[in-house]
Amino acid sequence: MEPGPRSRPAEPGPCVSASPSAGAALPASGAEPGSRPAAVAAVLPAGGCGERMGVRTPKQFCRVLGRPLISYTLQALERVCWIKDIVVAVTRENMEEMRNIIQRYGHKRVSLAEAGATRHRSIFNGLKALAEDQPDGKLTKPEVVIIHDAVRPFVDEDILLRVVIAANEHGAAGAIRPLVSTVISPSADGCLDHSLDRAQHRASEMPQAFLFDVIYDAYQQCSDYDLEFGTECLQLALKYCHTKAKLLEGSPDLWKVTYKQDLYAAESMIKEKISQEICVVVNTKDEESVGYLLKEALRNELNCINITSTPLDLPGRDTQNFLMAQCYSFIHVNVVSSDSHETQRFLSIIEESSLPLLYPVVVVLDEQKLQESLQQGASIIGSLVKERSSALAGQLLVA
Repeated sequence: MEPGPRSRPAEPGPCVSASPSAGAALPASGAEPGSRPAAVAAVLPAGGCGERMGVRTPKQFCRVLGRPLISYTLQALERVCWIKDIVVAVTRENMEEMRNIIQRYGHKRVSLAEAGATRHRSIFNGLKALAEDQPDGKLTKPEVVIIHDAVRPFVDEDILLRVVIAANEHGAAGAIRPLVSTVISPSADGCLDHSLDRAQHRASEMPQAFLFDVIYDAYQQCSDYDLEFGTECLQLALKYCHTKAKLLEGSPDLWKVTYKQDLYAAESMIKEKISQEICVVVNTKDEESVGYLLKEALRNELNCINITSTPLDLPGRDTQNFLMAQCYSFIHVNVVSSDSHETQRFLSIIEESSLPLLYPVVVVLDEQKLQESLQQGASIIGSLVKERSSALAGQLLVA
């Protein structure tokens, strides 16, 4: 039951959650069923050594498109505005590596706790960081805590919200999925003893959520055997606090990166998600400008892709936060004036952000020429996105 040192969180940054649920939260006490508690935090155990993956680097630090896997998971949680604190439990030898990742990729609301020798001990240390008063820290005890795996990067706000609301009502909740393979039990001599009816059982997935007092009390009562060999948090809540978890069907994207081949599958999914986003960056708020017109032309050309826009005249840090909050496949810059300072500032932000750009950054310097051939330009850009040619990654096209 290692206390473990804790690291203070980074200064809070802006959220990009667009869900209607991210509005004013209702308190848990006396709240009507279906309401979200005001104080929600998350704990990510990240102390694994990657033994099943068969690589020297712990899987949470393996790079996918040049970025550590855990960074994608943190990004997914940071997009949810109502998650106030994220505690990552890492081993002492990886503490500095984790700090570097937080700084390198601009992660916010993240604190560190020292991982234990097992999964349950790591989670317990993360819960302690939220439960104990820290004279030099900024963490406060939440009403509900989410427990998620550092190597499940494809979690979305919908399932996070559903498990939090269910935990607020039932005390505990977790995502489940249908079993893919039949589970069998072998006898001592290596022969089949019995098999389980696949239709009657489910695979337990992450995320899970708990009333903080329930799961923290369960861990405080937990036997050394359970801390050493247990893996299921919902079972601890049931065994020690008599709290029956509400089980919620999760999406197929909740799978855990476990084996080496899973890294290739994760890369493919990340590329797919990136290719569905285009950002048009302009240096004017005039919605009649060619940059905004290009956005509409692209929307017509690529009707199944999310296209957004943002003015470039945000303060430097705000622009960087906006860009880092989402991975975009393609970025266009409309430069109205001949002054190249804004263009250079934008390109510097892109370079520093370490976004996994799969497509070229296109800088349009001549607004008039683009205006004259807007549809042609949109078609060319649309073709680049449709082809999804990673051979263009890292190139800079200037028109």
